[in-house]
Amino acid sequence: MTYSTILYEVDDRVARITFNRPKRMNAISLEVAAEVEDAVSIADADPDVRVIVIAGAGGRAFSAGHDFDDEDNEKRSTLEGFKNRLNKDVAFDYSVFNCSKPVIAMIDGYCLGGALPFALMCDLRYCSEGSRFGVSETRFGLAPPTLALPWVIGQRCRELIYTGDMFDAQEALRLGMVNRVFPKDQLEDEVMRIAKRMSRVALPTLVWNKRALNNTLLASGFESAMRYGTEACLLMKFSDSEFKRFGEIVQSEGVTAAIKWRDAIFAPFESEKSWASSRTLPNQPVKAK
Repeated sequence: MTYSTILYEVDDRVARITFNRPKRMNAISLEVAAEVEDAVSIADADPDVRVIVIAGAGGRAFSAGHDFDDEDNEKRSTLEGFKNRLNKDVAFDYSVFNCSKPVIAMIDGYCLGGALPFALMCDLRYCSEGSRFGVSETRFGLAPPTLALPWVIGQRCRELIYTGDMFDAQEALRLGMVNRVFPKDQLEDEVMRIAKRMSRVALPTLVWNKRALNNTLLASGFESAMRYGTEACLLMKFSDSEFKRFGEIVQSEGVTAAIKWRDAIFAPFESEKSWASSRTLPNQPVKAK
């Protein structure tokens, strides 16, 4: 299977989907999202596939978030346009949740903004020791449109969402956000070993166990909570807040100047472990949500 922005391969019952935009920190464009959704659908329908692993190319980032440098960028300035984009983002996140087979997020490096809820909608998350996470939408005056975080780690998510702070792999493990942390040079071997071991389980067992587990979330109001999160994000976008200035600076002076303006707001209050995203991300060229 050949794609423009992702890689797809199948080996011994395990399908591997890789975000393949390393120069863009694997930012999730509309094309990336569409191709991932297609690849997940193909793997789901393939009787020779029992487990899916999703990773990012380049070793620097799983993904730095949604790339808004897309063809519909201007449409996001309108209520209807932004709502349509949010719906696309949510559909992308749900593609792995609705897949009948287990999906593993193999995270090596940054997992920020829109990439984080996508990873949280996967069944399992394994990461390297140097990985970094963050709800960076908060520092753009927004929120995750797919609010999966409280369903994964509970009410401990409040500090992460309210501050937009970044946190490391060990903190993600402590919070229960990731299942295991591996040394960077062992991550792929260890994750693939787990995936291959999982793929030896009978396919109907994997499928029905996932269906049963997902149903516990749905019975608890998961879908209605997701819908409310999307509507809340929409209201934040068009609320009267100081972060409207961010968009104005982007238009007049560019993204770098806008991020510098944003970081100045938080700089006096940063701690050693809050890791303001623009100072930590090396040469990130993306408009990431």
